[in-house]
Amino acid sequence: MNAPPLLQVEELVTGYGQLRVVRGMSFVLAQDEILAVIGANGAGKTTLLNALVGQLPTWSGRVLLEGEPVSGRPAHRIVEDGIALVPEGRHVFATLTVEENLLVGAHTRRTRTGVGDDLARWFEAFPALAELRRRPAGALSGGEQQMLALARALMSRPKVLLLDEPSLGLAPKIVARVFDFVDRVRAEGTSIVLVEQNARLALERADRAIVMQRGQVALEGLASDLADDPRVRDVYLGRTNGTPA
Repeated sequence: MNAPPLLQVEELVTGYGQLRVVRGMSFVLAQDEILAVIGANGAGKTTLLNALVGQLPTWSGRVLLEGEPVSGRPAHRIVEDGIALVPEGRHVFATLTVEENLLVGAHTRRTRTGVGDDLARWFEAFPALAELRRRPAGALSGGEQQMLALARALMSRPKVLLLDEPSLGLAPKIVARVFDFVDRVRAEGTSIVLVEQNARLALERADRAIVMQRGQVALEGLASDLADDPRVRDVYLGRTNGTPA
């Protein structure tokens, strides 16, 4: 019997108040895969990620991790189960040190075994963070904060990493470093859902991709195929009816 997909989203509906933003999304994420989610501003991309990690309620449909339903669980339980989010804008704890931010990322782990080893691992991966480990996170540059947000999420040892606009506001050299690290994370066994406004960059790095429009899947396929598909530009630049991102 074939194993279930790592992450399976079935007819997911969610939103804010009375406003439906995600309207029946369905897709799967395989082990060791990067799935890009692209679309115009307001397509529902950030809303989708917030629902996957339990920050928004699932109004209907369901989310399964390794075949087990996780939708409806508290956000901290979903992190424990293996889904972690690096939010748009990074949202580091400004008054805590770099090291304290990383330890917060490990807070949901069911055992403290290996926390010190993982701390050393991410300091090795991000030497700049090691040098700044005692500095308040609010004093870091935007690129340093993005790397801290990545490392903090990885301290929970996720099976699925959700990345929301990791290139936002960063210089091109820093963006390249961030995405090189994303490749490394995938190579080490963490699957990734990548929301990225830079569609070309996302499609270059991903295995498969979804194009969202008005809270639904408009196109889906291999990232390399969609990169050359003229329909992507039409959907990407299409009207979104004012729906929140």
